[in-house]
Amino acid sequence: MNLTYEKCGDYLIPNLIPDPEPDGELRKFGLMRKQYLKEYKSGIYQGMILSGKLKEHLLMVQEQAELQFDMLVEQMAEREGVTEQLKENNQMLWVQRMNNTRARAEEIVRATLLQ
Repeated sequence: MNLTYEKCGDYLIPNLIPDPEPDGELRKFGLMRKQYLKEYKSGIYQGMILSGKLKEHLLMVQEQAELQFDMLVEQMAEREGVTEQLKENNQMLWVQRMNNTRARAEEIVRATLLQ
């Protein structure tokens, strides 16, 4: 935060202009991390808001979480035989197994990165 002053009569009044926030949209994992910090780590949350580092932190955690989630889904699906061949032969079974795999991967990411 750059701090400059404006002279108003005999007083110097600070021009409080926050640094620009990083570009990027918060998605599922970023919003989950924000909610966790807000509810359970309010001191850290408030400190990040005041220092202007909250969105940067959330975007970084979101990127890590998405990479880990994608990697876990791919590895788990491969290990359990959830393939394109299964998708062609029995689409409902493929959907069931992929939903199960995605839910387990999300739970792992939530437990490791978001808390």
